[in-house]
Amino acid sequence: MKPKKIWTVSASVILLSVLLVASILVGHYLRSPLVLYIQLAVGGIAVLWAALRQYRFRRDVKQYLAGIAARLSDADRQSLLEFPIPTVAVTAAGEVIWYNPTFEKEVLGGRDAYGLSVEDLTGGLPIGFFNQATSQSLRLDERWYTVYSHPVADEGNAPLVLLYYIDDTEHQDLLEEYAQSRPVVLALYIDNVEELMQNTRDSERAQITGKVETLLEDWVVARSGIMRRYSNERFLVVLEQRHLDEIIADKFHILDQVRAVQTANGTSITLSIGVGRGDTLIDSEEMARQALEMALGRGGDQAAVKTANGYDFYGGVSKGVERRARVRTRVVASALVDLIKESQNVLVMGHRYSDLDCLGAAAGMVAIVRKLEKPAWVVTDRQQTLAPELLQRYEQNGKTDVFLSPDDALDRLTPHTLLIVTDTHNPAMLECLPLYQQAQTVVVIDHHRKMVNYIDNAVIFYHEPNASSASEMVTELAQYMGSANLSRLDAEALLAGIMLDTRSFVMKAGVRTFEAAAYLRQIGADTVAVKRLFSESMEVYRKKSDIVSHAEMYRCTAIACDGSGSGADMRVAASQAADELLSIKGVEASFTLFGDDHAVNISARSLGNFNVQLIMEALGGGGHMTMAGAFLKDATMVEVKQRLQDAIDTYLEEREASSRP
Repeated sequence: MKPKKIWTVSASVILLSVLLVASILVGHYLRSPLVLYIQLAVGGIAVLWAALRQYRFRRDVKQYLAGIAARLSDADRQSLLEFPIPTVAVTAAGEVIWYNPTFEKEVLGGRDAYGLSVEDLTGGLPIGFFNQATSQSLRLDERWYTVYSHPVADEGNAPLVLLYYIDDTEHQDLLEEYAQSRPVVLALYIDNVEELMQNTRDSERAQITGKVETLLEDWVVARSGIMRRYSNERFLVVLEQRHLDEIIADKFHILDQVRAVQTANGTSITLSIGVGRGDTLIDSEEMARQALEMALGRGGDQAAVKTANGYDFYGGVSKGVERRARVRTRVVASALVDLIKESQNVLVMGHRYSDLDCLGAAAGMVAIVRKLEKPAWVVTDRQQTLAPELLQRYEQNGKTDVFLSPDDALDRLTPHTLLIVTDTHNPAMLECLPLYQQAQTVVVIDHHRKMVNYIDNAVIFYHEPNASSASEMVTELAQYMGSANLSRLDAEALLAGIMLDTRSFVMKAGVRTFEAAAYLRQIGADTVAVKRLFSESMEVYRKKSDIVSHAEMYRCTAIACDGSGSGADMRVAASQAADELLSIKGVEASFTLFGDDHAVNISARSLGNFNVQLIMEALGGGGHMTMAGAFLKDATMVEVKQRLQDAIDTYLEEREASSRP
């Protein structure tokens, strides 16, 4: 404790002391009798002033204590002095004026506290906090106290507050030990061991799995935990909260250690972790499974810790691994057919500012439903869509009844309507939120990495973060739903959606992506006609060129800002500009900011080595690894740009830290 005596320290005394020291130094330097006389005068004044302050201090304290004593009997005074609980008296101004010997011995350790501010004895809490009867737990000099306050009524004398200190150190230590020793459950999943080892020899497979398992066992044993394997790629771990704190502080370095294990062809093994902390082991295990599902939904190779406010994420720096198995697709297709047949009608809806993938997947799903002889429509706002060419193409081919406005869709909603959501799983991003809120049966088909705020009441939540697009997922479903007679126009809509999100099969295009494209080509999709859907107006081209021309390099990224608005044309131009900026040498990711001083949109793109999803999530947005976005209200362009740069700095620092051995 470094006390500051608020009664005995005076600015005047300090000033005089400084002057005295200065005059002595000057006199010594000049060796002048005049200066000596000045020294003596200043010194005398300082001494007199200090004596006067000390006299007034003693007088005031004596008078105050005398006033208190006059109000107390001899027995009361003696009881206060011999009171076994540490007690201190504080004025209404927060000045310590008295304390009993017990307080001096047990709390102060024999030190003097007269003249201290109450904040020096309450961990910074002001006297106003204690002006009424209350209690507060606080830490003082490595010990814990529960401080009870008792205001003394003013009866002609100055009011004061009595503070009673109860030593709770042992109790608090027990509570801390209890909290630190609480069991925590971790669900571990080796993301890609099955896929990576399909073409490996048995000896190599055993060697790799043994190495990974040894890493995990050593990691758990070093933290006094237990681990049990209950399938080829799944483990359950139980350890104490204190060790989880260490793991979080280390940012789950085990993810990097497992990623360093590679197969003969140089492909890395990745690990996903879900962490649950509940009131019971059963609750913790269930929360761990939910967290693991969230981690896998975001692409794997990361840890998700379930908290009271949602999830905290660690890792997620690698690309997702494509899954070749189609068992789940067949199961989802069968269940979806049953739901469609049981429904009265079907409404298919995507996200606001729908693009070719969103509308292509929705239009493809409507075609599938209509082949099953159920009425179905796509819900979209024609004024805000980013793919008006697709709508025009359907109308030119005589299909004017495919698309509905949100208002018309609400009129056709019944208790037996099936709502299918495509290309998003976030309720806040839906084209028509009331439609979702009123629908009783909901199905979700999406490929974006899972966000915390997701649709949690879906009958079917078909989520494949490793798929290239929602259109790819719908194309695969179509092959198991008896919809081989999709029209050429429907096939082109789906192919356009795939091409948009893969940037013409450059990004995130796996084997299943090409198989889906081949199927669409087989049933009549014309690649030239699809290419025309990507045509742009001269106005959009000019805006895109203007955005690109104003781009600036920031570390390994390109950032471009445009404050002219956020209409549909600007959204198209901004996303295309972000794609264009990736062609610049040395650019790993690009960000285009557009809007005005009231709200700013961000369109983010990368080539795969830079996870723009993590950047956008830090700003309240989301997406997937190579394509993401965010929308910030009540923020200026300058503020958003600075926040973006800070998020980039944080991401790069964490990426560099994870790459170190």
